[in-house]
Amino acid sequence: MKKNVGVTDRIVRIVVAAILAILYFSGVVTGTPGIIFLVVAAICLITAAIRFCGAYALFGINTCRSKPAE
Repeated sequence: MKKNVGVTDRIVRIVVAAILAILYFSGVVTGTPGIIFLVVAAICLITAAIRFCGAYALFGINTCRSKPAE
């Protein structure tokens, strides 16, 4: 898998995942929406960790900086 998630994108994904998890575990969001929040948070963390997003690959998006020519 070619990396397609850049540094800024990774930070945003981690922050979003943390916010969603906090909302669920603090009891602000419960039930089915809470479970959806947890699933989205997990997906955000996984894609940030492996630096690959399947949706980005489908749409041809790449937020990684290209390496300078040597």
